[in-house]
Amino acid sequence: MSELLGVAVLGAGHMGADHIRRIDRVVNGARVAAVADPDTGRAKDAAAGIDGVSVHTEVSAALDAPGVRAVLVASPGPAHEEALLAAFERGLPVLCEKPMVPEAAGALRVVEAEARLGRRLAQVGFMRRYDPEYVRLKSLLDSGRLGRPLMLHCTHRNVSSPPGFTSAMVVNSSVSHEIDAARWLLGQELTAVTVLRPRPSSHAPADLLDPQFVLFETAQGALVDVEVFVNTGFGYQVRCEAVCESGSARIGDENAMRVTTAGGAHQEVAQDYLVRFADAYDREVQSWVDATRAGRVTGPSVWDGYAASAVAEAGVRALESGGRVAVELAARPDLYA
Repeated sequence: MSELLGVAVLGAGHMGADHIRRIDRVVNGARVAAVADPDTGRAKDAAAGIDGVSVHTEVSAALDAPGVRAVLVASPGPAHEEALLAAFERGLPVLCEKPMVPEAAGALRVVEAEARLGRRLAQVGFMRRYDPEYVRLKSLLDSGRLGRPLMLHCTHRNVSSPPGFTSAMVVNSSVSHEIDAARWLLGQELTAVTVLRPRPSSHAPADLLDPQFVLFETAQGALVDVEVFVNTGFGYQVRCEAVCESGSARIGDENAMRVTTAGGAHQEVAQDYLVRFADAYDREVQSWVDATRAGRVTGPSVWDGYAASAVAEAGVRALESGGRVAVELAARPDLYA
């Protein structure tokens, strides 16, 4: 198929604007056909200089725009359910940023809607599955060379949290990537969550519980811990160490440039996720475009998106209660078996 895949990008904020740039300048086989954002000025700025793109304030108008054959959802999480259901009604393939839908009930409605179609249309944007280091770790664990996984030790640090960021969002937004990564790396569902709350950092905004220490239990007896600290003040750091019966493997240490000059040396520290995972985002979107043009849907499913939301929801209850909370998942439809 030689015709470029026309993509409607919903959302022109930090993430959406980066995806618009990526489709226009980096990815092969696709073009930005439409952009939708309630802020018309922001949408026009993100689409500036792109030939043949139309700008809209309404999702439906963008989905129905000439040339649109696929959708990339990068709007705020609460708007995702409506966008996904609208794409399903039109039979349009979708790449949806995480969280797929923040609330587990809404995420389950998306699962049920796609299951009724009898075929997959959506991929969820858990881009760590496309990061070369995570891919290598997954391959190593699947090979069995290190024996049965016993524990995952994870670190997730940000420079600062955006305005309005809440203690619950530390779990259901920041840690959602670790939730999916743990399920994927281990091939197991997460069954219970405990959240410990050390004394907040003096760098954290008032009333924000930051950092947090999140402990997950899995269906086959492994443990996953996540140190999440979203106001470090110094950089964006993501690490993961798998401890197994016959060895361990750690990723996340060697992805930055080390600079040596007269009198010293220093290693650069990424300042946000768009820098640290730039290659993973490029690979993710290129993979989605290639699969879509071939009539296939690959990558994380809406079931993965639902499971992440359900685990995160249990995590927020654990944060609020101070106790261990079991994760409750609905029955998995055959489509995602």
